[in-house]
Amino acid sequence: MATCPPYPTRPPVRPRTHPHWWQRAWVRYGALVTLLALSGLVILALVREQTGTQGFLVGLGLAVLPVPLLLAAFRWLDRVEPGPWRNLLFCFAWGACAAALIAIVANSFATRWIATATADPSGADTLGATVIAPVVEESAKAAAVLLVFLFRRRDFSGIVDGVVIAGVTATGFAFTENILYLGTAFGTDQLTGGSGIASVTAATFFVRIVMSPFAHPLFTVLTGIGFGIAALSAGRHRLRRALLPLAGLLLAMGVHALWNGSAAFGEYGFFAVYAAFMVPSFGLLTWLAIWTRQRELGAVRAELPVYVLAGWLSPAEPHALGSMRARRIARQHARRHAGKEAARTVARYEAYATSLAFLRHRGRRGGAGADFAVRERQLLEALWQRRAVARPALDYAARATAPPVPPWPGHGVYGAAYPNHGAYGYAPAGPLPAPSPGHYHAPHGYLPYAPPHPYRG
Repeated sequence: MATCPPYPTRPPVRPRTHPHWWQRAWVRYGALVTLLALSGLVILALVREQTGTQGFLVGLGLAVLPVPLLLAAFRWLDRVEPGPWRNLLFCFAWGACAAALIAIVANSFATRWIATATADPSGADTLGATVIAPVVEESAKAAAVLLVFLFRRRDFSGIVDGVVIAGVTATGFAFTENILYLGTAFGTDQLTGGSGIASVTAATFFVRIVMSPFAHPLFTVLTGIGFGIAALSAGRHRLRRALLPLAGLLLAMGVHALWNGSAAFGEYGFFAVYAAFMVPSFGLLTWLAIWTRQRELGAVRAELPVYVLAGWLSPAEPHALGSMRARRIARQHARRHAGKEAARTVARYEAYATSLAFLRHRGRRGGAGADFAVRERQLLEALWQRRAVARPALDYAARATAPPVPPWPGHGVYGAAYPNHGAYGYAPAGPLPAPSPGHYHAPHGYLPYAPPHPYRG
């Protein structure tokens, strides 16, 4: 079996060049934070101007109710390979500030222009809601997904990442929009004397918060799925990688237009579209997201055993890392016996191992980049540095969740089927045994590393 060196050959050292000031990370982060902060201040002023101070506070208090539930749902979906919090914070802020500002300004300008050109304000409002708003709003929200896809490519590895990033962005957008609608409804009730369950505020709350808090996330998730499939596509399929996100965006615009235009289908048009289309679509996308998450766990179980043969992982780890229940038990075990810091170490170990499995999975499919070897080495070193804390916890979790299996003839303890390993499958000190020829056929160019000598034992 062919082997590759534990470390790739380093390129020749080049003289350091000072980057231009706009290429420095702190300048880019500062510009992004400033842009989002200014957008937030402007959108705050615009919403408050339209709703009044009291209406703004009422709208804010009611609009915030579904936000924790939606964010928790998307974070739960992302538990297999959790993305950095900074990405989610950026997406929520973009949706709530930048995308909402673009939508308010562009929709208002387009609707006024159409009303002036056609001398039909009522028709302009209908056209703006069914055509202009879906195009503008979905494009503004898709910009956040595109930015993460381009500049945080390591954190965007598949459909689940696309769903989570798009869903969090849309949650932020819906939050700001709900403040505007609920605040305006409260102002209308103040003028007309409406109160209680028959008020405009109660009706708006029921439609937007109770019945359809998932509407905007549902639309934008279609765009995220397009980007997620593009992330899984091999690098040679450039046309597919470009067309899939565009197809997802167009589909999101179409579904959004259908939702906004449901009132034109008659007195019960809204409820007909809701029951016949929105609820089944939400159920289908929820099933797709959960099924994709299970597929990711399956990829973890399938890709990590090769690193067991190379000595990087213990035999128990692929099973434990491929089960969300076993992962949770491992963290709890570490917390109970070694404290919170140990639990955080196990969580980081789980995240690095998942990233390693996904990296190898992309390599097998031909979708790994030129930095595959460097990235693989970084992840393996990160795992090796945390093995002393993580391995006992994962071994305990594997034994706690593994189904009872009768011992093989001649083997009495867990892990004894693996020669030269301890009772729990831990690699001993000394040289590692060479895998049997033909036992594992790695894809060309993506062979596992042997553990560096200083870390052995």
